This record gives sequence, structure tokens and C-alpha cells, in this order.
Amino acid sequence: MSGPHDSRRESPTRGPEDGKAPIRSQLVTAAFELFAERGYEETTIDDIVRLAGVGRRSFFRYFPTKEKVIFPDHEQALADMVDYLNEGEHDPDPVGRACGAARMVMRMYAANVHYSVKRYALTRKVPALKAYELSVVWRYERALADYLIRRFANLPDGGARASVIAAGVVAAHNHGMRAWLRSGGRGEVAASVEPALDLVHRTWSEPEESVVLITRRGIPMWQIVQRIETELREGPA
Repeated sequence: MSGPHDSRRESPTRGPEDGKAPIRSQLVTAAFELFAERGYEETTIDDIVRLAGVGRRSFFRYFPTKEKVIFPDHEQALADMVDYLNEGEHDPDPVGRACGAARMVMRMYAANVHYSVKRYALTRKVPALKAYELSVVWRYERALADYLIRRFANLPDGGARASVIAAGVVAAHNHGMRAWLRSGGRGEVAASVEPALDLVHRTWSEPEESVVLITRRGIPMWQIVQRIETELREGPA
């Protein structure tokens, strides 16, 4: 999850009204073209700016490192996620809010399928990019956990619950996202991500049920366990 930018700074999917690609988009396009042609390690920043037709200073105005040009929208996505979570301090469904935040990242990937698929292929091949991607994922997870810790502050297990749910939301999002990317971005990304997010939501949002079982002393433990499993599976008669 490039430096912060406002809504006027275009992503690789958008151009200004005059039809000329903005410098930022030119750099991203040139970088991906060169990475595909020469490989990530063999491509230099000088190569990128030369192909983009801009000066070296322009590159560092948008991207402090070569890794950042592969993940141009994560900083803004993270900032948007934090804002969204902060706006949900009184949301009656904090787990649902966390899942909604993950959907913001999902939509970022879906906004440009071409670059998302290429990025996925690159991160599988280049250890430096994989390491950077993991650091980005950790920042998303940390933002979710910070929000949930505040929301569960009154629970004895609030901290542990927040961390586990945050990790679950990220894992669910990534599970669905990887399936979509491996397919080459075919179909709707939500069809892959939503079932996994729904599983997390149902697991942590549904009210807990208690089973009270009265039995005679001396009943074998396996029979007690069997009775409890039956009650949980079938419910009261």
C-alpha cells in the first residue's frame, strides 16, 4: 500500500481532459513495458524516464524508488481506507466495516485489470517486489487492526479479537484476489473476493450460541461430546 496525491492526480487508468497522458501515467506505462521486455532487475530508472520522454527529476517527483512505480496507487488507497474506517467509529457492525475497507482495495485492483495482472506476474518473479508487497499488505492489516482495537476496547479479548479479524479480512481479500489474478483478471473480481469476505463476516458477526447439557455422572465423555455436536448441528427440537 508512491507519495500521497489528491483527486486531480491521475492514476494509470485516467488521463487529463486534453487526451495527453500525465507524466505519472507515462512513467508507469514505460516501466511496465520495460519490465516485461528486459526484466525488472535489468531496467534502470534512466531507462524508464528515457522511454517516457521525461526528465529523471520527474520520476522522483512521483516515485521515490523503482519499487514504488509498480504499486502507484497503494498510498492513496491506504489513506482512503483509514478515512473510511475513521468515519465508522460508531458503525454498529465493525466487522462489516472492516470488510468494506478491504473492498476499497479490491476496487483499486479492478480499476485497471491490465496493470494488476502484470503486477501479479512480476511480484511472483522478483523477490524485492514480493518483499515490498508484503510490507504493503502489513500496513493494510495494521490499519484494520487499529480500527478494530478501538471498537473492541471494552471486551476482555478485544486486542486479540481485533488482530485475528484484521488478519482474517486481509487473508480473505488476498485469497479471492489471487484467484482472480491467476485467471488473468477474467470475470468480476467481486465474484472471487466476496465469498471469502462474507465468510469472515459471518464467522465474527453472528451472535454466539451457548449449549447447556445436563447429564448423569459417569456418562462417557465421547457420548457427551456427541450430544453437544448434535445440539450445535441440529439446534433445539
